[in-house]
Amino acid sequence: MLIKKRTGIEIPSSEITPKSAYLSRRQFMRGAALSTAAVAAGGLLAACDSPDAEPGSSAADVSAVQTAMPGKVSATADELGDPLNTFEEITTYNNYYEFSINKDSVASLSKNLPTAPWQVAVGGLVNKPKIYDLEDLMAIEQEERIYRLRCVEAWSMVIPWLGFPLAKLLNEVEPTSAAKYVRFETVQDRENMPGLNSSLFPWPYVEGLRLDEAMNDLAILSTGLYGEALLPQNGAPIRLVVPWKYGFKSIKSIVKIDLVDTMPESLWMKTAPNEYGFYATVNPNVDHPRWSQATERRIGEFGRRETLMFNGYGEFVAHLYDDPDFDTTQTVRGQ
Repeated sequence: MLIKKRTGIEIPSSEITPKSAYLSRRQFMRGAALSTAAVAAGGLLAACDSPDAEPGSSAADVSAVQTAMPGKVSATADELGDPLNTFEEITTYNNYYEFSINKDSVASLSKNLPTAPWQVAVGGLVNKPKIYDLEDLMAIEQEERIYRLRCVEAWSMVIPWLGFPLAKLLNEVEPTSAAKYVRFETVQDRENMPGLNSSLFPWPYVEGLRLDEAMNDLAILSTGLYGEALLPQNGAPIRLVVPWKYGFKSIKSIVKIDLVDTMPESLWMKTAPNEYGFYATVNPNVDHPRWSQATERRIGEFGRRETLMFNGYGEFVAHLYDDPDFDTTQTVRGQ
């Protein structure tokens, strides 16, 4: 069931737009395939999610959750007035290295990934460990969240996700007082994920959040987008979405969630520790070692736009980093 949160800034139902209207929108020129170029040069780019074309589109924060119907979304823009990316843009050009480092190939290579039946094992430092079937996860009230996605590669999108707050799941399993971090792990299906044969990466894909980050209402587990179930290239059947962090933190196709007492070492921290750190919050003042993070290319637009601190969600998450041990200059590199 899809729900609507009343916040006082709802967008009128008259603005609901069918997916077909988005699919008919002219596709703009795509930018360079940064990931492939970097690998060829001996570097690696972190896997975010979705297209790499030119800049264009936006999404709404937790305050603009709306009702959604299959095939439709409740708004045409995010809370900043930026338009949504098209369904085609979101689903045809993706970073998902378990399939390929070539963004254009992911959709075709992932189409046979089995996404049902599916289970997510939640355990570790919890009082009530549980193995969730996909049906259990879909039974949790689903919300539409229109979020901006900012990739560490310096492109961005606006995506209408469906899902539910991660905190709902964590509260069900009751973290113990010893739990300080949440560790996530992606499926390893070697039969259907040809990229797992690559020696470039220390599989499986692992990511993590501090527990208070994971309990923030903006962090969601997504089960769909544009009113439909996720496709494999977007992380089906369930993925994490953390809109104030670079996209590679939003791990896809999750099969395991553990509450732990030590900081998880992510795949990207192992692969390129001089370039990718644990926090990875969007910060235009801290450049990646190989490119600036001050501006971004919005998919579907020409030109560049300025990147916002915390991807524009500082009102909801900046308080998480008042801890004197957190250094905002280390949001990309180190901790």
